[in-house]
Amino acid sequence: MATVQANGITIAYETSGNPLDPPVLLIMGLGMQLIAWPSDLVDGLVEQGYYVIRFDNRDIGLSSKLRQHKKPNVAWAYLKSLAGLRHGAAYTLNDMADDALGLLDALGIARAHLVGASMGGMIAQIFAARFPARTLSLTSIMSSSGRRGLPGPSGAARLAMMRSAGARDRKAMVERVIEVYRVVGSPAFPTPERVLRANIERAIERGDNPDGVARQMAATFASGDRTPLLRKIRCPALVIHGAADALVPLACGVDTAQAIPGARLHVIEGMGHDFPAQLIERLLALLEQHLRGNMVAELPPLSPHRAGSGTHH
Repeated sequence: MATVQANGITIAYETSGNPLDPPVLLIMGLGMQLIAWPSDLVDGLVEQGYYVIRFDNRDIGLSSKLRQHKKPNVAWAYLKSLAGLRHGAAYTLNDMADDALGLLDALGIARAHLVGASMGGMIAQIFAARFPARTLSLTSIMSSSGRRGLPGPSGAARLAMMRSAGARDRKAMVERVIEVYRVVGSPAFPTPERVLRANIERAIERGDNPDGVARQMAATFASGDRTPLLRKIRCPALVIHGAADALVPLACGVDTAQAIPGARLHVIEGMGHDFPAQLIERLLALLEQHLRGNMVAELPPLSPHRAGSGTHH
């Protein structure tokens, strides 16, 4: 696995495609490693003519673990954020956006298309707002503006996430993460349990870090409302959100699109908080049109046995 030294840490990354093609930086979400990006999505972007860069965020995978910082009390940090109180976090999403910038610097990439999922969408939003000269476009998937008052996870999703955070031995960890996916995954496009299990075991084997996931979660709470930043974004922006997302409800995607000038919102019925194999071709079609700058007002609906969709301004 290739690594670079950037922003004071080691960042593990992987590239796919021709370095002479336009670069796409994929930024993954909370506790998720670069291998969480579906290989079919990565391969599809390469086939479309893009140079795809994936990386492990700090505190997960093969990137630096910030073990000098103790594990935060996530529940307390969450309650403080709800009350609008500041709480000490080891780092914020701004630091993680700086990591992404440092990676591009190390690779000699002047500008990139940004595609972020969940927490990665938040990081991508911050990057696009703070570093407009380095941003070709923004795609924010299953993410949020962080604005206070937006709906949070469903009770079942919050409980499953908290339970998974408490798992310590490997067997319990696998079962708890499967439980999370059962709650937050796409109800119309379920992923077979054997596939989930294999993916989870692979991730744990490669570089799991429960304390780091807690620090990442605290970073999202500490980063607060990004609405003022979102209003500064001037690059082409696409917001993709599942109508059945139990972890980051659809209202969060709607709010994000409304806050970014000129952003387009694309809602996929039956999609939850994951990347089901059945939707990869649909996502690739959306990304191709967006990255090439020819996004249309309406896209053809999927056949009845697949997801319906709508594009909104």
